[in-house]
Amino acid sequence: MLLPFFLLQRTQVSLRSSSPVHFYPYNNPVRSVSRNLDFPDPQPNTNHHHCVVIFSKTTCSYCNMAKKLFRDMNVNYTAVELDMYENGSQFQDILHQMTGGRTVPRIFINGNFVGGATDTQRLHQEGKLLPLVHQCQIQRRGYSQQPCSLP
Repeated sequence: MLLPFFLLQRTQVSLRSSSPVHFYPYNNPVRSVSRNLDFPDPQPNTNHHHCVVIFSKTTCSYCNMAKKLFRDMNVNYTAVELDMYENGSQFQDILHQMTGGRTVPRIFINGNFVGGATDTQRLHQEGKLLPLVHQCQIQRRGYSQQPCSLP
């Protein structure tokens, strides 16, 4: 069941780290990382429209391979190029807490971490990647078409 953003409750978890990581169920991983670092969202206009978020670096060949895979499938994605941010290393620290790894790319579909480039390539070869994206798109379409009512 999808909930409007303002109804989501903040959740605290610890993942392979002594410091807790805060995340918001079914939301944008870009915002989750930003909230943990106490600075503004690096892409404030990036909202729930893209089901795929790729934390990447511009010089990384694996990142380019992952982005090409989604482009070839005509799937829109949000790419956060960590090497373009002064605090990109802090982003990677938070991603490490969230996913258990600092390497890029870190790929999320529907707010869930699916792996790096080779993991994503394997999902595609097994025919599992596109259904994940389609499921997200259907859920988001249904959410945006639901009538809004306030108490």
